[in-house]
Amino acid sequence: MAILRDVPANDLIEAIANELKKIRDISPPEWAVFVKTGMHKERPPTRPDWWHVRAAAVLKSVERLGPVGVSKLRTKYGGKKNRGHKPERFYRGSGNIIRKALQQLEKAGLIKKADKGVHKGRIVTPAGKKIIANAMKEARKSYSKREASMHEKKAEKPAEEKMKPEQKQAPKKPQPKEEKTAAPQEHAVKNE
Repeated sequence: MAILRDVPANDLIEAIANELKKIRDISPPEWAVFVKTGMHKERPPTRPDWWHVRAAAVLKSVERLGPVGVSKLRTKYGGKKNRGHKPERFYRGSGNIIRKALQQLEKAGLIKKADKGVHKGRIVTPAGKKIIANAMKEARKSYSKREASMHEKKAEKPAEEKMKPEQKQAPKKPQPKEEKTAAPQEHAVKNE
């Protein structure tokens, strides 16, 4: 089985978000249009599907971090706040957004509460692992297609670069302008 690091995180989160859009239980609350994702942010998210992307990122984080709670995820999704002339300071992310996303994922049957030793929190269920695995396959396909197109672009070099070194003409360097100066005249000095 592939591990989460095999696929770039952005591609994987986008693929998981596409899978979560198909699930009816995961939908943004009414107030999601107006809120920021943390007190360190200056503006609310601009993407219309940001709720599904955040829920996908939370699902990936729960898979990776094991039993995890809202507090640890608030720290993960926090950031530095610009406080004007005062030094920047770290602020945690919005707990309400993370809590509601976890509750929706739990209602959909993708995560569950569990204890593991002294740690307690939410872990991914087999249904959640299946969604992540399907998303990984999809993300890997899109990533490999993108890489193949990048290699094709590199292979197609301009005609000038395909020429042999003898055929290439060196770029002409601008020649410094020669100033016309009169030859120094020898002055006869009279010693009297």
